[in-house]
Amino acid sequence: MPTMLPLWLLASLLAMSQALPFEQKGFWDFTLDDGLPMLNDEEASGAETTSGVPDLDSLTPTFSAMCPFGCHCHLRVVQCSDLGLKAVPKEISPDTTLLDLQNNDISELRRDDFKGLQHLYALVLVNNKISKIHEKAFGPLRKLQKLYISKNHLVEIPPNLPSSLVELRIHDNRIRKVPKGVFSGLRHMNCIEMGGNPLENSGFEPGAFDGLKLNYLRISEAKLTGIPKDLPETLNELHLDHNRIQAIELEDLLRYSKLYRLGLGHNQIRMIENGSLSFLPTLRELHLDNNKLSKVPSGLPDLKLLQVVYLHTNNITKVGVNDFCPVGFGVKRAYYNGISLFNNPVPYWEVQPATFRCVTDRLAIQFGNYKK
Repeated sequence: MPTMLPLWLLASLLAMSQALPFEQKGFWDFTLDDGLPMLNDEEASGAETTSGVPDLDSLTPTFSAMCPFGCHCHLRVVQCSDLGLKAVPKEISPDTTLLDLQNNDISELRRDDFKGLQHLYALVLVNNKISKIHEKAFGPLRKLQKLYISKNHLVEIPPNLPSSLVELRIHDNRIRKVPKGVFSGLRHMNCIEMGGNPLENSGFEPGAFDGLKLNYLRISEAKLTGIPKDLPETLNELHLDHNRIQAIELEDLLRYSKLYRLGLGHNQIRMIENGSLSFLPTLRELHLDNNKLSKVPSGLPDLKLLQVVYLHTNNITKVGVNDFCPVGFGVKRAYYNGISLFNNPVPYWEVQPATFRCVTDRLAIQFGNYKK
């Protein structure tokens, strides 16, 4: 994906009209390649009653003639990406609602860099060299809802984040610790993407996520050896793929009963303790591909809403007739529309057809392609 975004894509962030919970269209939509077009921008649930960008026509005064040298300014969007900037430019119009500074050489955010930008809604700082942020740098940004500061050199979560913040994308930095209180007061936050940081389980202080009511959390490509036990109970989506998780024990998922999408692909999971999945009654998608499982996890037939199961590229040698579907009829409310078992050493010709009696279509089942 190109790193420089067309102006109309940036301006699309300003077209929101209604606040809805954060929601993704698919598991793979949220990639590490930073581009605003892949976001679903209906998730805002910020401090304002409308939860979206303030009425652009009501903002007075306007300063449309102001535009930093080399930048492109249109409809209160200021695009200053790919200019080799060493610092946040001056003379940014006070009525700016989106400021794009990605792909520059900014190394520090100073105290007055965003002074007067009280209407700023989205700030894009992706792919700079930021390693230092003044504790009051974000102070003027009282309406900021989206902060994209991925692919920088940060070693800690920025201090004093705006209380209006809804979405924080801070992946691909150098963060090793998430201290207690760092998210204090962020009662509108519902989405955090913090993968690609060298985070271990011990890096999360007890209470680090206290007060947050997140819908979406991604801590992929880190150094986790187990499922964190102190994440927000409100989570609908939890993505922990590309870590070092080796097992799911009985009470690991007890806290996350509201999950409808759980991503655990590309780990080292050998064992899922019986009963572990029973704590996820609303689960719709389960991703366990690219692990070391030797059998289909128990408890899948009891998950009445489960529709997608990724189990490809494991060590599964046998699939039982009741591994996916409940015994009898009328028990499971949702039919599967996706089961992937390819690249496993299971003799698929021996699997009984009744195994997939609660699958919508035979094309929803993926088998074969095992390589010794």
